[in-house]
Amino acid sequence: MRAIADRFSYLFGSTKGLVLVAIALISLVTAIGGTLSGPLAQYGAREVTVRLLGLRLVEAEREGRIIMLYHTIAMAVVAIEVYLITSLVAMKRHWQTAINATITLGYIVSLVFGLAFAYLGHNWAFHGLFLFGQSLVFFAGLLLAWALWPWRREYYVSDPSYAHTSGGVDLERVAFFAMAVATLGSALFGAVPGSFHGNGFSTFLAEDVVRETTKTPLQLAVIGHLHIMLTLIAVALLLIIGRWFDFHGRLHKVAMPLLITGTIIVTVGVWAVVPFEKIAHTIIYIGSVFVLVPGALLVVYGWRKLIAEHLAAQGITRAGAAGKLRALLADPLPFGALWQMVYMNVVVTAVGIFMAIRLDEVIRRWPAREERVVLTGHWHVLSGIIATIILLYYADLAGLRGRIRQWFGWLVICGSDLAFAAAMVYATKRLFVTEAAQQPLVSWAIGLTDAGLAVVLIVLAALMVWRLVDLFRTRGHWRRELSESSLDISRKDVAG
Repeated sequence: MRAIADRFSYLFGSTKGLVLVAIALISLVTAIGGTLSGPLAQYGAREVTVRLLGLRLVEAEREGRIIMLYHTIAMAVVAIEVYLITSLVAMKRHWQTAINATITLGYIVSLVFGLAFAYLGHNWAFHGLFLFGQSLVFFAGLLLAWALWPWRREYYVSDPSYAHTSGGVDLERVAFFAMAVATLGSALFGAVPGSFHGNGFSTFLAEDVVRETTKTPLQLAVIGHLHIMLTLIAVALLLIIGRWFDFHGRLHKVAMPLLITGTIIVTVGVWAVVPFEKIAHTIIYIGSVFVLVPGALLVVYGWRKLIAEHLAAQGITRAGAAGKLRALLADPLPFGALWQMVYMNVVVTAVGIFMAIRLDEVIRRWPAREERVVLTGHWHVLSGIIATIILLYYADLAGLRGRIRQWFGWLVICGSDLAFAAAMVYATKRLFVTEAAQQPLVSWAIGLTDAGLAVVLIVLAALMVWRLVDLFRTRGHWRRELSESSLDISRKDVAG
């Protein structure tokens, strides 16, 4: 019993354990879902999964299943970010415990019963439990916002190298708080149309109505909810990675006010989509610039730091361009987290800006299916990049060292970047080839996308297997992490 209790304490009482459980559940859902579409489905895996799990896949209900799947995975990702925030940002121990426990119960209940409702037949009690889990996640968000309140004197900044007001208010904490409040409001923004389901509102995918000249307010709210939640997840991750690198100094003082301003502007712009659709997009574009600049500043700061630390560790006082490049690439985990932010601008931001600028002249002249593919790929690639950054950060938290650290980091970076680049080439293929001549390009793009994603999924599976095997060891890596967590708790209690 003591062995079980210790492992339970690790999995649900420590930050690393909580993150591991969430990643494992997302991996399990992704693995099962991967057999229902794509190349595995073509090889017969779909039928095997349907029989083994007793799935009910009615074609007319496809949109509803997809939406339920996205929500359950998204809530698990939000939970991971919340765990990291409560461990990185100063707050009293009892607040950290309450927030983590509430969101853990919430996302797991939603994930289990939401997917059961969507894929195992429509037991409406399951749907009620799915909504109950979502309510717990929302309540955890309220607790987090309260715990992050930046105008408590005990959290004022005294170190002049960190961004703060003249009175000492920590601007980075303000950025965390603004993100949390914006996320809560944006969740309600999406919940409103959901509450009208069956009463003037029916399930749809955002990409399916993109060319409808007139959209209902509820449709606009759903589309806005999709965009802003993904944006705020990215903002939260930017702040988390900034803490990982101990972002401070002059660049930090410029970045934090911009990030706070950008978060507020983008959120207000998205909320304004319903009453003021045309002007809302202009507001969103302006806010996006304010959000992107802090990300670029963090990359500059982080890469400088990586180079300086590696050269100092090697005892090198002066290095040329080649030496600095080797220093930058020495550790793929922190380098990769920042590189993915840069790469995002190539395969996501640049494509999005092009679509916005040339929408009427180019995109709207394509068949509707092609525009739908671009939009779907745009959202999925951004989600995938966020996932790889979280994965690289977790690999560092998990203590990967030596060659395993190198192999894991570079395989995740190279595999995902290959897949994302190929996916966007496929999505924008009408820029390069006509429909009659597209098949060679399509075959190569799909093949490279599948290969790149397969590499990422294989190394993720290897990581999960290692952690599972380690849990069965009496003195495994998990026990050291539990001891470290206990030490962190005692320090937090003293600080609180």
